[in-house]
Amino acid sequence: MTTYKQPVSVLVVIYTRALEVLLLERAAHPGFWQSVTGSREDDESLIATAAREVGEETGLDTSRFELSDWQQTNRYEIFKEWRHRYAPGVTENTEHVFSLLLPERQPVTIAPDEHRQLLWLNWQEAATKCFSDSNRDAILELPARIATRQAT
Repeated sequence: MTTYKQPVSVLVVIYTRALEVLLLERAAHPGFWQSVTGSREDDESLIATAAREVGEETGLDTSRFELSDWQQTNRYEIFKEWRHRYAPGVTENTEHVFSLLLPERQPVTIAPDEHRQLLWLNWQEAATKCFSDSNRDAILELPARIATRQAT
């Protein structure tokens, strides 16, 4: 029996109080930089998906930091080269945006089957390096989100 990925995923922007953003370079696509992403498995909650993906891709334990659900979704067409991972006829994915606030940079252990290397960049540089528009847009929102948090 073939197990297909669900067309429901998370995007988790990992950043520090100084607005440094962690980016990961995809192993299968050198030059494609992104935040943590991944598909929901079975019937897990989206927050559980976000926590699992962060752990798998970075080794970070989200329970030690501030994992936030932005209550924001993006819908996009799945790249043709990746559609074989989804059930026949599935061409779109719904991405749920999260962030993980760290007090400062933390040691990160990347999953070598998924990523080649990592970078910590200021938020402006990180936004321009992302291959995904939704990832770029989420990073560009960080200063406003931090200002809102500090105002409350």
